[in-house]
Amino acid sequence: MTNHDVLSVYATMGELTSKMVAAANASDWEQLQALELEVTAHVAVLKATEGTVRLEGEQRARKASLIKQMLDDDRKVRDLITPWMAQLAKLINSTGTERRLVNAYGGV
Repeated sequence: MTNHDVLSVYATMGELTSKMVAAANASDWEQLQALELEVTAHVAVLKATEGTVRLEGEQRARKASLIKQMLDDDRKVRDLITPWMAQLAKLINSTGTERRLVNAYGGV
């Protein structure tokens, strides 16, 4: 893998994380999950091959900039999904409570 290839993978991951923010904004959880899987695949490629590549100067700064963008996108996604996750947890807990009551006292 060349320096250009490494930066290309990081740039692609940056594009994907931006799309993840858009998917989370639209509450498109299936698209968000699909994009997350794509990012994970790119991370695996970098883990396997990036160690042989040394970035310097402008290339290193570009990589750092892309990583900062991805971290910012990740924070935005987390901010968007946290309320949804809390609502889902509440729904699951209330369903579990309802099921225990039905088991204990029978159906009405």
